Amino acid sequence: MRSGALRKSIVFIVLGILGVGGAIALNIGWVIFSWREAGLLIAGLILFPLIITGVVLNTIFLVREIRRNEQHENFINAVTHELKTPIASVKLHLQTLQQRPVDEPKRQEFYQVMVDDCDRLLSTVEQVLRAGRLRNGQTKGGFRPINLARVMDECLALAQTRYRLTPGELTYKATFPAERPPRVLGDEDDLKAVVLNLIDNAIKYSGNSVTVAVELTQSGTRAATIRVSDRGLGIPVAELSQIFKRFYRIPGAMTSRIKGAGLGLFIVRAVVARHGGTVFAESDGEGLGTTFTVQLPLTTATS
Repeated sequence: MRSGALRKSIVFIVLGILGVGGAIALNIGWVIFSWREAGLLIAGLILFPLIITGVVLNTIFLVREIRRNEQHENFINAVTHELKTPIASVKLHLQTLQQRPVDEPKRQEFYQVMVDDCDRLLSTVEQVLRAGRLRNGQTKGGFRPINLARVMDECLALAQTRYRLTPGELTYKATFPAERPPRVLGDEDDLKAVVLNLIDNAIKYSGNSVTVAVELTQSGTRAATIRVSDRGLGIPVAELSQIFKRFYRIPGAMTSRIKGAGLGLFIVRAVVARHGGTVFAESDGEGLGTTFTVQLPLTTATS
């Protein structure tokens, strides 16, 4: 019995070995006699993932390029409009003064309109030039101590005049030691551009009812904080990470009617980063307003 079982086991083992050997021989033979097909198979297995990867990367780059071209086109259209409108207005008022007599009060009104239009032109040109300068990168050479409280006062006064705001539409709160206003090491014109761009955005995106609150606080001896809040259109949560990109404007029917070149917040982020600070936006969603917060490191230098 045992010898019979042993013989059967040996038979099965031998048959198994022969089967495995046969399979190996067949595979080796197939490779030898069909090496060309095997080579194509191996090449295909290597090249196929590479081709798929190349297609995916090419698609990603293509989509990015399309978006970039759309942003550039929108920027050109916006800047063209920002330049054309005040130029047409100035020309119209000059032609009116040239072609017919105008009484003195009306003449002064025309002069003021033309001055405002020229200021608007200058502001647009300065935005474009500053954005280009910041994108190319700059060193901190030439930085000097700046009284941030004075910068805030000048920017608020300019915004109040530029937009002809009524009392209560733009409020300001400053919290810092009276004997030591916050001072930062930086470029005064660029810091003014930060504050003016944030206030300008808050006013433009407030809709028909302007309620803008500006705050300057000093956090200990390390940082100064600027907050600009409005109760306007708000920002969708998904867009908060996009709004500081160059040329970027929030899509939508409401925002598309608001003038702008998509450079203001890019300038804000670039200037703040150049001064060693941080900036971020907060909004609970559309129609719920927005708060921008800028934090800048303080300096103990006095001159």
